[in-house]
Parts: sequence; structure tokens; C-alpha cells
Amino acid sequence: MAISNKMYNVSRKLLSATSLPQTSRFLSATSKLQSAASSLFAEEQIRQRDMVGRIEKIEIRYLGTPKDTTLVMNRGLSTPLDCAKHIGEKYCRFSALALLDNNTPWDMRRPLEEPCTLQLLNFTSADPHLVNKAFWRTCSFLLGAVLHKSFKDEAGLFLHSFPKPNVKTGSFVHDIALSKNGWKPTIQELRALSIEMVKLAQQDLPIERLDVNSELAQQMFSDNPYKREQIPSISSQNNGLITVYRVGDHVDISKGPMVSSTGLLGKCTVAAIHEIPKSSTDQLSLYRVQGVALPIGLNLNHFAYGILEDRAKKLVSC
Repeated sequence: MAISNKMYNVSRKLLSATSLPQTSRFLSATSKLQSAASSLFAEEQIRQRDMVGRIEKIEIRYLGTPKDTTLVMNRGLSTPLDCAKHIGEKYCRFSALALLDNNTPWDMRRPLEEPCTLQLLNFTSADPHLVNKAFWRTCSFLLGAVLHKSFKDEAGLFLHSFPKPNVKTGSFVHDIALSKNGWKPTIQELRALSIEMVKLAQQDLPIERLDVNSELAQQMFSDNPYKREQIPSISSQNNGLITVYRVGDHVDISKGPMVSSTGLLGKCTVAAIHEIPKSSTDQLSLYRVQGVALPIGLNLNHFAYGILEDRAKKLVSC
């Protein structure tokens, strides 16, 4: 989608690591709009909870350690995280994803709608495939949050999209649009972004999911032409709904699922930023930001992690 050059007539540059101590937060006009999106998210979340009406009980059959058990929960209100609270504190802390009826991955904070069996998945599960995909997707989402706040207002940053998680590529990805052509980040700038990812993880913020109608989604992303352009297509494939996620004040579109909180992110590196081809009508430059991360509690020695970092620098084709 073409965007007027009048909006972007100032040269733009990412804050370097050396400037971080003098800048408390890199807030910009778009950051304020992002807070508005978060407010809309919160209002709709409350509205949907209020619509539940009379509370109905459903049976959730938990399968796993320390023993199988049946829980009586509230339809449309109780989540897998609420179930985990009945089982043990460590299950609340380390469960990344839920699995319903042995085949449906489910966000830990997403309300349960029907009686079902429930398994709690973590990063040491016998088959980590679903958890790994959710973790990779979450890393892309969190990278978007960090990118959104880390650029000066003059950069005219727009979050574009992030592709389906593909662990085989060696890196998670987020695409962005900037007004600057040929930008090549310094090592210090990449390190500054990596530090922000780690800071976000240390806050242990909840990652929340919400399904909204396309009209509300358009309001949430009124400042982002790329998101607005994507909404009709997504809505048509999802019964008129758009799935959005929130962490802190950051809101973005994703079909999910994602892991339950930022605290499950361990070591993380923003490894490379590549300029990628743009459409002939687009006046902004597109960049692919790539990173690699490990879940909390999974440790590698410096040499092995360095190999992962080098692999994550290679341009991912999406």
C-alpha cells in the first residue's frame, strides 16, 4: 500500500546502545496509539466477560502428573492456567501451553468453553513440537513489541507482519517498514534490541488473547496501514473475527497460540536485520528482523549458542 512521503521527511535512526542510559523510554506518537489499542483490548475483554451471564459449570479431566483428576470449572471464564492453580504452583509457572482432547493446542489464559481433557505442556514435554512452535511465534510477537518502542518517532516505524513459526530456519522473524533506505544496524544497535528482549522477559508479563470483530480491529490498528490492509482477508477466513494478543501495552494480530508469559523467554539475541524487496507502490523500505532464543531453564554453553546465533543471521525466506 502506498504511503505519502509527506509523513516521512526526516532522516531516521535507531537509538544506539550508547544512548540508552540517557533515554528512559523511546516513547513516540505511535507508542501513544499503541496504548489506545491496549485500552480498546481491555474494554472489549471486560465486555466479553460480562456477556458470559449465568455461570455454568463444566468438567475438565486433567491428564498428567502428579495424577489424573477431574476439575469442575466455569464455562467461558476458567482457563487452563486456573486449572493449573488447582494442581500445583510449578504447573502455573512452567506450563507454556495446554492441549485439549489430545489434539487442540490452547493458550493458557484462554477461557475454556466445553468439557474436555486437558494436558499441560512445557519445554521438557516428550513431544515438544507444539510448544516449540508456540514459543517461536511468541518470540516474533515480543520482538514486535520491542521494535515498536525502540525506534525514535522520526523513524516512522510500522510493524508489518511476522510469518508462521518455522524452527528449521534457525530464527524467529518480524518484518517492519521504515522510511530509511539501506539502513544497516550496528552491532551495538542489535545488542540494544537484544537487551530490551531480555528486559521484557524479566518483567514476566502475561500474554493475553482476544477475538474481536473486524470493526474493532480496524480501530485498534488505525495508525498502521499494513494491519488495516490485512484485516479483511483474515476476517473472511475466521468467521468475521480477528485474533489479537496483548503484552503490556503492545497489541498485534496473530492466530496463536502463544506461551503464557514473557517470563518463559530465556537467553535471547537479535541476530540480524536484512533489507528485503518491497512492492513497486510502497514508498517505505521493508526490513526483516531475525533473532534466536532459548526457553527459560534451557542452557547451552557459549560455543553452542554462538553457532545458533551465526545461523540466525542468515536471511530467512518467508
